[in-house]
Amino acid sequence: MSRIGRMPITVPAGVDVKIEDGNLVTVKGPKGTLTKQLSSAMKIEKDGAVLTVTRPSDEKEHKALHGLTRTLLNNMVVGVSEGYQKTLEIVGVGYRVAKTGKSLSLVLGYSHGITIDETDTIKFEVPDPNKIIVSGIDKQEVGQMAAVIRGKRPPEPYHGKGVKYSDEKIRRKAGKTGK
Repeated sequence: MSRIGRMPITVPAGVDVKIEDGNLVTVKGPKGTLTKQLSSAMKIEKDGAVLTVTRPSDEKEHKALHGLTRTLLNNMVVGVSEGYQKTLEIVGVGYRVAKTGKSLSLVLGYSHGITIDETDTIKFEVPDPNKIIVSGIDKQEVGQMAAVIRGKRPPEPYHGKGVKYSDEKIRRKAGKTGK
């Protein structure tokens, strides 16, 4: 059995999980509502405040889907109850970010500014000019938006300038050596 797949998911108070035909799962909580079509091969059971995922056989495909289905379901429950967030840091002379209305204005050393708009599910916070906090209820969307922002100017190994995750370590390289 999958070690991840057989772990039960405890549903916190205030979160409502509805499982429809074909494993269409709707999770409602204080932060919002998420709906996802999970694999119909897996069997999702709700027993009070506990969700369990079981697989019909030990085929390779079912083994692969077991842990995935359980993790996606758990991410939905955590997202609507607590939410997710990623923190990005901007390093470099003259590099900065500002929030104007519902969009981010990034100055990253290009000849033009970069603007990224909030969506209905993704929110931005700018506590200081060198920090961005991306938050939302869908873990995949939060990670994707953080990756898009980081991709505008990835950190470079010589000076460490660019946009990086707050917990990311940049491997530094030595520059040219003189004679």
